Amino acid sequence: MRVEILELLRCPQCAGRLTLQDAHTLDGRVESGSLLCAGGEHRYPIRSFIPRFVSGSNYADNFGAQWRKFRQTQLDSYSGHSISAERFWKATGWTAQQIAGQWVLDAGCGAGRFAEIALQAGAKVVALDYSNAIDACYANLKQHPNLHPIQGNIYALPLAPESFPYVYSLGVLQHTPDVSAAFAALPPMVAEGGRLSVDFYEKSWGSALLPKYWLRPVTKRMPQERLFALLEVWVPRLWSLSCVLGRIPVAGRGLRRLVPVVNYTGVLPLSKQQQLEWALLDTFDWYGPAYDSPQTARTLARWSRQAGLQQIEVTRAGHLVARGVVRHATGD
Repeated sequence: MRVEILELLRCPQCAGRLTLQDAHTLDGRVESGSLLCAGGEHRYPIRSFIPRFVSGSNYADNFGAQWRKFRQTQLDSYSGHSISAERFWKATGWTAQQIAGQWVLDAGCGAGRFAEIALQAGAKVVALDYSNAIDACYANLKQHPNLHPIQGNIYALPLAPESFPYVYSLGVLQHTPDVSAAFAALPPMVAEGGRLSVDFYEKSWGSALLPKYWLRPVTKRMPQERLFALLEVWVPRLWSLSCVLGRIPVAGRGLRRLVPVVNYTGVLPLSKQQQLEWALLDTFDWYGPAYDSPQTARTLARWSRQAGLQQIEVTRAGHLVARGVVRHATGD
């Protein structure tokens, strides 16, 4: 943790400012210690350079499990492709020039694939995640002096309201227990006139027929380590079958979708080994999360209006994207 982040941190229980206690620093960063709220009632540990505002296991544990083995897989700096960058800029509609030097909140950063893009653009990034994927994010991006990782809960954000000119959450909110409440937690974090961008799986008749929804009632209840080990065995086989079916004239595309595995062949410019790693990670993302709640464009537009967003755009950019400018209601 870097001391400058104290200006933005707040106690998620009483909203008071936090004071650094018993700090042990290394190379200009706080490696361990604690954060005490102004009232002295709530204390939060700093472990392995990360402030921790959640404790114990939680519904997002599966996201931490997958990154322990493949924490770098989806980083552009590792893959050699601009896959994450293209999704980030397309989903947010921002430019590197706009976010350079600005505070940016990545709500649900995972292993940091999108935080890396914002950092490379010169943003000061608060990367927040509920699961221990935050440790993978720190391991991946700790060389960036503008990275500020936090382990926290989106329903009780440990941050001062209206602190961020830019806030995004990509590929995350549909995996929370209450999606509308998770969405509603983000606009208060955006500074007046700042910008918010989120994306979701799209809810449709077609998506309801995807194989993952046939199997999730079973797989989401499995121990996550066991599920991941099972997928390590079966994903390469299913991926190969999917590739074979995909080459069948006319019907191939439809047949490939019936195989319960993610396959980016012909979609992403990856080597075979990279294809298999991405297939494993994203197939696990199909089956592992405790929650998976796609949304419709109409719902996202309604939530955006209710949150007071202006210049609202609901569009498709790989996933279903909602973005807009935040205007906070002010009293007379």
